Amino acid sequence: QVQLVESGGGLVQAGGSLRLSCAASRRTFNSYTVGWFRQSPGKEREFVAAVSWMTGNTYYTDSVKGRFTISRDNAKNTVDLRMNSLKPEDTAVYYCAAREYWSGGSYGAKDLYNYWGQGTQVTVSS
Repeated sequence: QVQLVESGGGLVQAGGSLRLSCAASRRTFNSYTVGWFRQSPGKEREFVAAVSWMTGNTYYTDSVKGRFTISRDNAKNTVDLRMNSLKPEDTAVYYCAAREYWSGGSYGAKDLYNYWGQGTQVTVSS
């Protein structure tokens, strides 16, 4: 079992930046693939980014490539999502999710993650 807690959300103007952090309760978080998802009112929860536990490779949805960066600090048991050049359409509740020893499947498939945080609100004003 692992508990995930997101932090760092808030209100920012378009073009601004925020850094979200996902903290894990487990002492050995480095065996977990971690993803960030977001959900706007009336929309499905969508994939944003993920970092592989095995390779450290990162993956992004097209709409955030070049603007968002996912990174992990295994010593601190955290995975951050740095968001630059924010747009109003980035407004959503952001969730981190994790699965241990990911062995295959699309990182964007939310059903493959078995641990989720409670979410943090990001609001981008125009």
